[in-house]
Amino acid sequence: MVWCPPVLRWFGLEPLCRLTMQLRWYWQKEKREPYVKFMDTNYPPGFSYEDFGPLFTAEFFDPNQWADILKASGAKYVVLTSKHHEGFTLWGSKYSWNWNAVDVGPKRDLVSELATSVRNRTDLHFGLYHSLFEWFNPLFLEDATNAFKTRKFPTSKSLPELYEIVTKYQPEIIWSDGDGNAPDTYWNSTGFLAWLYNDSPVRDTVVTNDRWGAGSICAHGGFYTCSDRYNPGHLLPHKWENCMTIDRGSWGYRRDARLQDYLAIEDLVKQLVETVSCGGNLLMNIGPTHDGRIAVVFEERLRQVGAWLKVNGEAIYRTKPWRAQNDTVTPGVWYTFSPEEGKVNAIFLNWPISGILELGEPQAKVGETQVKLAGYKELLKWVALGEKGMVIALPQLTPQQLPCQWGWTLQMTDVN
Repeated sequence: MVWCPPVLRWFGLEPLCRLTMQLRWYWQKEKREPYVKFMDTNYPPGFSYEDFGPLFTAEFFDPNQWADILKASGAKYVVLTSKHHEGFTLWGSKYSWNWNAVDVGPKRDLVSELATSVRNRTDLHFGLYHSLFEWFNPLFLEDATNAFKTRKFPTSKSLPELYEIVTKYQPEIIWSDGDGNAPDTYWNSTGFLAWLYNDSPVRDTVVTNDRWGAGSICAHGGFYTCSDRYNPGHLLPHKWENCMTIDRGSWGYRRDARLQDYLAIEDLVKQLVETVSCGGNLLMNIGPTHDGRIAVVFEERLRQVGAWLKVNGEAIYRTKPWRAQNDTVTPGVWYTFSPEEGKVNAIFLNWPISGILELGEPQAKVGETQVKLAGYKELLKWVALGEKGMVIALPQLTPQQLPCQWGWTLQMTDVN
């Protein structure tokens, strides 16, 4: 089951233990030994993937609590997975009879509930993920056997679902996925996108990604995703997104996950800073539980990111890439530019023991350049290093006096 957000995406709400959204593929298609053994040991003979449906209960799902956690995270948009590759929809789709969250399991329209709470309680933009193909849908498998010369599946299920969620929920982001190696002509992606941008109820606000058929990824779309966990480390000429997970090993919730399997807040700040410096957005995935909870470890990470953004948000929100993305002298320093204030932001991930930070990129102007530490009131002293570069004296602060604990921002005015 997949419930599923610059900053967040959720996959998850898969039922039970390590059985993530890949279970059906690993178990029934590839027949990987650990998955087959787990199913044989823990489930009765004849148990099918569809039998998981009633076990997906979501009895503890509180969309208002979710919205409050999202707001506290500092996210600007959320993307809920409305349907993943196994075909189960989180709304009562008339094109997915008896394999949706209204007919089976929760008996609730989870998409509607979260959309309502997000819109009523936050200023986040609400988006929906949707998988074009379905692993075991017989119509898709028949079309694939015919080299996609027939188009039974998209016209009877996938495309109608897309029109349905846009018309019914009016998402501002459509995050398409799962082309099944079929071309955009099979999916009629251009036809749908023409309607989306010209005639749909969200035509003036919607944004889409790049997964609309074989060959379209990282080539066509409002923003590129290129690959999961894509983080090029350099500036791209097109808007892009780093889609990654807090759990290093899974897009869904795992009961057997260990603490070291989760990215620490330091790791998440690093991912966020690197991504934004290079012109991207961060799509930070969490996996809720089958009963509808955001696990405490995920909530803690989200709130920690939000706490960091309260101090350093000016270096992230509404910024543009600067002429240099990272520093040439000191590793772990990344730059952004705030055009409204005319500030260059140098975000450094390691506080130097000496209290002196050397930057190789900024060209400072004696008598004009000012340097501040975000969250600290006083101006900092600095010395220019010839035509390029500067040395900055950081304030002597105790750990309790630091404005934040995991990465710090220098705001510089009148630098080139």
